[in-house]
Amino acid sequence: MQYIHKHIDSLLSTYKGEMPLANFLKFYFKKHPILGSRDRKILSEMAYCYYRSAKGLSPLSLSLSEKINSALLLSESNLPQVKQFLPEQIQSLYGKSFEESSKALQEQEIKFDFDRLCSKEIVFSEGINKADWLRSMLSRPKLFLKVVPQYYNEVLQLLKEALLVFETFDECGIALPNGTSVEKILSPKMYRIQDASSQQTAKFFQVKNNESCWDCCSGAGGKSLLVKDIAPRSLLSVSDVRKSILENLAERFRLYGYPIPERLLLSVADAQQTLSILTNRRFDHIIADVPCSGSGTWARTPEQLYYFDAATLCSFSKRQKEIAHNALRYLRPNGGTFTYITCSVFAEENEAVVTDILEKNSALKLVQQKLINGLASAADSMYVAVFTAV
Repeated sequence: MQYIHKHIDSLLSTYKGEMPLANFLKFYFKKHPILGSRDRKILSEMAYCYYRSAKGLSPLSLSLSEKINSALLLSESNLPQVKQFLPEQIQSLYGKSFEESSKALQEQEIKFDFDRLCSKEIVFSEGINKADWLRSMLSRPKLFLKVVPQYYNEVLQLLKEALLVFETFDECGIALPNGTSVEKILSPKMYRIQDASSQQTAKFFQVKNNESCWDCCSGAGGKSLLVKDIAPRSLLSVSDVRKSILENLAERFRLYGYPIPERLLLSVADAQQTLSILTNRRFDHIIADVPCSGSGTWARTPEQLYYFDAATLCSFSKRQKEIAHNALRYLRPNGGTFTYITCSVFAEENEAVVTDILEKNSALKLVQQKLINGLASAADSMYVAVFTAV
């Protein structure tokens, strides 16, 4: 047991949020090959639970081991091997409800306050309750799949044969417990991992076959694939600042049998660079899934909440406005649509940007805006605003 405590102390004191925790853990475990599969699972569980709840604990004088023990009780944790690393007097609380655990910790003069997790100054978008969002930080979201339609029935059968617990939703959507190893059961060509709320953004797209669409911040192509799902013969262009990401996108399109779209290596935040590449082109539809704080996904990546500095919201918002205004120059007038998307729940990245877009673009009309609240279904939360050129 001592070597596990030694490693979790080393791991938490070394990690400073400079990269995703999942990546850091891979590097750490590679550096310490003596740690077996069981050890890695235990250390990962301890680390994720710590970043979910440690900031909410008081008094500040708590030792690291006290914080880890408390975090394992307060956060959703169902790894049986972890229980033995808790002090005997609190082992019976492992796996109990938050209310039971927090009450027991209070009796030991250890308090937990949700408000300590996130700055009180941050304004949340309409459609999501801050208290509910904070509570969700203690739990793991589900694993969501978007199944390729032609394989849907086969996938359902394979999941049933593997005795997996799952739910179906919308068209070809499947939800499973977090951590389910579907790659051991399903062929990669049958599905893609995509959050339920992300899948729902397709309902806002108005792209039709033979119409042009520019996914201007494409990433690995999650939204671009949704476009092809609803309009297979649409004329799709994608752009990103990372060549490796665009290569990854091409591989995904090949895997799912879609023609590789036009790929543009550019930063839409750079007006001159964008102009030099697009010149006088116009698109029927533009999708801008912009870089953001990612706050709607932090239940998956609690380390981002732990290290989040509210002062950075200003820089996110500034960049989002630049991307939106630069991209809009290439929207077809009289009927072109612009879809603005974030995976944030913060108003400064959502409604405030929409207001700025409307103030600076008189020939643009806001059709709808919505916060896709995924809390009830253990999913991420997304924000979507749709504009039409008039």
